[in-house]
Amino acid sequence: MIIVMRPDATEEQKDHVIKKIKGLGLQAHVSQGTERMVIGAIGDEAILRSVPLEAIPGVEKVLPILKPFKLASTDFRAERTIVRIGNVEIGGTKISVMAGPCAIENKTLLFSIAEEVKRSGANLLRGGAFKPRTSPYAFQGLEEEGLKYLAEARERTGLPVVTEVMDPRDIEMIARYADVLQIGARNMQNFRLLKEVGACKKPVVLKRGISATIKEWLMSAEYIMAGGNHNVILCERGIRTYETATRNTLDLSAVPVLRQMTHLPVIVDPSHAVGKWDLVAPMAKAAVAAGADGLLIEVHANPEEALCDGEQSLKPKAFKQLMDELRLIAKAVGREI
Repeated sequence: MIIVMRPDATEEQKDHVIKKIKGLGLQAHVSQGTERMVIGAIGDEAILRSVPLEAIPGVEKVLPILKPFKLASTDFRAERTIVRIGNVEIGGTKISVMAGPCAIENKTLLFSIAEEVKRSGANLLRGGAFKPRTSPYAFQGLEEEGLKYLAEARERTGLPVVTEVMDPRDIEMIARYADVLQIGARNMQNFRLLKEVGACKKPVVLKRGISATIKEWLMSAEYIMAGGNHNVILCERGIRTYETATRNTLDLSAVPVLRQMTHLPVIVDPSHAVGKWDLVAPMAKAAVAAGADGLLIEVHANPEEALCDGEQSLKPKAFKQLMDELRLIAKAVGREI
């Protein structure tokens, strides 16, 4: 259920409704709009049916949320959510670009790439310290040493940093270094992990699972939001289909669909979607045209020697060219980069 408060409702009246909901053993989630406050009552709806909430002073109306993803739905929040990471806003008129190497390999290379992507206009630095790999013999990341390099790169460039978390036991450590936690496609339905990042207040990039429907994806976002963390950014990164010409099939239709279904910002990772560096630029441009709020792009100074995903990484020069082209497309659709 959502309880819509009157525009002139007092703070005491709002607090009373929240206490009433919690007293019934339900969760109360507050969404403050420009004109009025909406309070989401999450839990057993049968309990609420026996309580005359509309009789409480300050309450305008009570409405059911019919979608299974309650907090992520536009029923709960009609306005677009803007996730703030330092001075960066994701979900507003400006399109954000997260760029950097797939994996943090060494300090010198990371610093060089960080400076290059910042110079080209990226406003967040991405880099993996913990790498989920299909093969147990592949490079697994530098772990905490890599996180230290990432934090130092932030100090040098001023770019907030994004990195993946794979294990609930690592969240506290990773949160000390990173500004944004990323949940990879393989962990989209790792519900224990989702609950734990829900308890952490760091913004979360939630990638779509390799075979997940949009509904399943939003239900995973709901796990994080139900834990109290509403700073969720959805990331489309391609899904598995019968097609073998690309690494995955980039579902760009998910972008406008999600903008109808949820208030959460939506970004696109064309690098993991196509798996080939020469296809990244056209799909990144298509994503901006489709309405994406941001991009996640892999950049490497020497892809031939990369320890992870070199075949889908842009060289700094190609990334700069892409950024210049993206600015023109963003302007054409009323956005900016």
